Amino acid sequence: MGNCHTVGPNEALVVSGGCCGSDQKTYVVGGWAWAWWFISDIQRMSLEVMTILCRCENIETSEGVPLDVTGVAQVKVMTENELLGYACEQFLGKSVIEIRSVILQTLEGHLRAILGTLTVEQIYQDRDRFATLVREVASPDVGRMGIEILSFTIKDVYDKVEYLSSLGKTQTAAVQRDADIGVAEAERDAGIREAECKREMMDVKFLADTKMADSKRELEMQKASFNQEVNTKKAEAQLAYELQAAKQQQNIRLEEIEIEVVQRKKQITIEEKEVIRTEKELVATVKRPAEAEAYKMQQLAEGRKIKTVLTAQAEADKIRLIGEAEACSIEAVGKAEAEKMRLKAEAYQLYGEAAKTALVLEALPMIASKVAAPLARTSEIVILSGDGSRVTGEVNRLLAELPVSVNALTGVDLTKIPLLQKMMNPQCQTAM
Repeated sequence: MGNCHTVGPNEALVVSGGCCGSDQKTYVVGGWAWAWWFISDIQRMSLEVMTILCRCENIETSEGVPLDVTGVAQVKVMTENELLGYACEQFLGKSVIEIRSVILQTLEGHLRAILGTLTVEQIYQDRDRFATLVREVASPDVGRMGIEILSFTIKDVYDKVEYLSSLGKTQTAAVQRDADIGVAEAERDAGIREAECKREMMDVKFLADTKMADSKRELEMQKASFNQEVNTKKAEAQLAYELQAAKQQQNIRLEEIEIEVVQRKKQITIEEKEVIRTEKELVATVKRPAEAEAYKMQQLAEGRKIKTVLTAQAEADKIRLIGEAEACSIEAVGKAEAEKMRLKAEAYQLYGEAAKTALVLEALPMIASKVAAPLARTSEIVILSGDGSRVTGEVNRLLAELPVSVNALTGVDLTKIPLLQKMMNPQCQTAM
């Protein structure tokens, strides 16, 4: 007697033992199996995926840099009969935790070995290649245990000596530098492109303006041509009209002249007869009286002429006599002035230097008034001196310089005048 046992697809059923001491083993996945009582053994093994976290600390790389690497592996028991047998031999009867521990030790060993052959840059920059290398190296060993590595990825790589951060800073600086260079180049390209666009815009605008100017000029020229043709036609029409009108007027005038000629001929004939009659009448009525009147007028004109001549001669004599009287008067005044000057000269010569001195003294007030004119607008003069005798000395100095100034202006030496000699005497100055 026995029982029928079933398992799901996530488990493997292992039936061992049997009749007559059989060592045959039956592996069933997602099915059923028959087991005899007392002589058959039924065991189960999980086929679910197991997640294993591999953590290796202070593992030195090929350059001697210690790293802490964390990897994540997804493993499961393989379902092929032979490989499933290997797994059963290794792990049957063990818990999942124990199975994970065995696989973890194997993976960590291979991870440490591979870390020692790579550089930090290779590990950090190419994690996929590093994970693939770990999976390829570890797969044969765990495969002999009946375990399949479904995936292996590097979760984290870090160090305690800030080697990676230095690489990051270098890379960051390089990236920042490349970014700045890119921005500068982009701005340069944008500026160049903007300048090119502006230049193209100005070229297009200039071309458009040129075309507009050409079109406007052609339009104005065409208008001028049309206006010239119109004005020419108008002028030709006007001239033709005026010419025709002139011709008609000329014809009319010729007819009128012919009529006037006929009339004039008749009028001449009449006038000739009238002239003869009038001439005879004028001889009798006008010529004789006119001759008498002309004689009369001639006599009157001769009288007026004589009167005018006599009047002009009288006026000329009057002006001549007045001029002679004024000349005599001026001559008498001049002689009186000359006599006055002569008498003054004789008086000055008689008195000599005294007369000159009198003239100079008479002129001194006028000179002083002209010299003092600017000072007349001065309200107050202050002489800064703490010594009273110094003020007196300044006054004496001015008086001493006065004769020199007068001599320079008039040529008269005041120092030779007795009165001034007394005033300039030191004893007199002392008394003052």
